[in-house]
Amino acid sequence: MTGCRSLLCFPLKTDCIHPLADFKLPIRVYYEDTDAGGVVYHANYLNYMERCRCEWLLALGFDVAQLQQSHDTMFVVRDVELHYHEPARLFDHLTVSCYPLQVGKVKLVVQQNIYNQARLLCSARFRLATLSAKSFKLTAMPVALKMALERDLHS
Repeated sequence: MTGCRSLLCFPLKTDCIHPLADFKLPIRVYYEDTDAGGVVYHANYLNYMERCRCEWLLALGFDVAQLQQSHDTMFVVRDVELHYHEPARLFDHLTVSCYPLQVGKVKLVVQQNIYNQARLLCSARFRLATLSAKSFKLTAMPVALKMALERDLHS
C-alpha cells in the first residue's frame, strides 16, 4: 500500500489536526492486530505510526534503509506522547497520518493521528533524533533530508 496526500483533512475538533496536506497511509486491521475481543492491541498503534513515518520519508524521496547505509543516519524515537481516543476493531479500514511540526539539526517533531473514517482513534507527538548508524551518537541529518522536511513543515 502506498500513502497519499490530500488537501482535505478530516473535520474533527482537535488541535492535532492541521488544515494543510499531510501524508496518509491506509491500514486494514487483521486478526494478528487484535486481542481476543477483536480490539487492536495498544502497541500496534505505534507499529502503524512507524510504518507511516517510513512511507512518508519514502514519499519525500528518502528510503530509511538507504539513509542508514549510504548516509550513516538513522532516526530513533526519543519520546512519544500518545493519546487513545477510541478503539480500532477487527477489519476496520484505518488512515494513519503524519506531518512534521519541528525540524532541527538532529531533531524532528512529528504529529501522527489514526482515524477510522472521520473518527480520531489515536493521536501522538513523536520527538525523533538522528543518530549515526555506526556509533549511535547524535549526528546532523543530511542537508537534503532536512530541506525536504522543512518544505513539508506545518506551522
